[in-house]
Amino acid sequence: DESDWGSVPCSTIGWLCDLGQITLPLCRQFWHVSDLHLDPTYHITGDHTKVCSSSKGANASNPGPFGDFFCDSPYQLILSAFKYMNESEQQVSFMIWTGDSPPHIPVEELSTKMVINVIGNMTSTIQSFFPDLQVFPALGNHDYWPQDQLPVSASEVYSAVANFWKPWLTDEAISTFKKGGFYTQLFQSNVSPQPLRIISLNTNLYYSPNHVTLNITDPANQLAWLESTLEISLQKKEKVYVIGHVPIGYLPFARNTTAIRGYYNEKLVKIFRKYSDVIAGQFFGHTHRDSIMILLDEKENPINSLFVAPAVTPVKSVLQRESNNPGVRLYQYDPLQYSLLDLWQFYLNLTDANMKNESNWKLEYILTKAYGIEDLKPENLYEMTKQFAVPHSKLFQQYYNNFIVSYDKSIVCEGYCKTSQICAMQYLDYSFYTDCIQRG
Repeated sequence: DESDWGSVPCSTIGWLCDLGQITLPLCRQFWHVSDLHLDPTYHITGDHTKVCSSSKGANASNPGPFGDFFCDSPYQLILSAFKYMNESEQQVSFMIWTGDSPPHIPVEELSTKMVINVIGNMTSTIQSFFPDLQVFPALGNHDYWPQDQLPVSASEVYSAVANFWKPWLTDEAISTFKKGGFYTQLFQSNVSPQPLRIISLNTNLYYSPNHVTLNITDPANQLAWLESTLEISLQKKEKVYVIGHVPIGYLPFARNTTAIRGYYNEKLVKIFRKYSDVIAGQFFGHTHRDSIMILLDEKENPINSLFVAPAVTPVKSVLQRESNNPGVRLYQYDPLQYSLLDLWQFYLNLTDANMKNESNWKLEYILTKAYGIEDLKPENLYEMTKQFAVPHSKLFQQYYNNFIVSYDKSIVCEGYCKTSQICAMQYLDYSFYTDCIQRG
């Protein structure tokens, strides 16, 4: 039964390598969590318009102990996710946490102090479950007040959050973070002579609703910093994981819409193409959906794999047809080259959990098994998306079900919907993406 852990995932690969006298399994793991969106107001009450502030007065659909699809996460939901991860006893090297702790509520119901408190609360929650684990966090667009308006220089939020994250980050990382909400840090592997470099970007500086950065060529000089950091990594033959909240590329559920401003998207695509040999993976959140993108070079060769992790919060607006079940994920990587081997996605069937009054988190899918590919290298993911593009592809229907974290298996994505999805997966820059959409 796939929903059982069985053996530790890595051991199913069972690769061993003989390095002189030492035999080592060539597989390590890390967790990725995103978009916790705690709503402290969540409570069960007869008046469904008052269950949570995040429903903005809408009727909660079926509120239970683990939440509702019109509400952000009750604390109990977030605890259940970390409890599940903790009790799974997976051997992991580190965790990436790609932002958004506060709820989706009107600006006047929050404040700088409240935002700082929620981020502090979520940080200490993670630390209490994983006291010895290295965590690499990134800031989200809601991790600020007013939301989305992250500044290009030192601020009260950057400073407070830097203090919360001191147990995880080096002095140098903290110092960079305080200035602009981004940082870089090395992860020392006990297997590879090569360390892994984590680059945590503040992509919120490029987010379309951020008015602070309007007409600034390089907000907080982050683009110049990114390029010089990648250049040093290239010289030192390091490998890099890029993490951030708002992803680059086009939104799969909209047309001709990048999550960040088009100008910055083109800049980042150019930088990531230039340093694609150094970058071993890119990881984002923000959309609350589970999606994949492949960065292609100018000749349409696949050169980078990008992953957007679904949210822990199940919230949707009244206008949305679909939402997501809460999800967390585990990646497997080769600790010598840091190439990505596989992805295990876990989820909580929210309706079921509320009905049974217990959080039965389980495995949703294993990427290589679900789509019949060998590993997560860009060329394999690219071939996979070509299979998706075939008319009436069963694999694509599976992908779409995973995209909404098994929210509703009866929802199909065809025609206009499918073209938007496929083009967003395969093309991250304006000219390629536009051609794709026009081809239909």
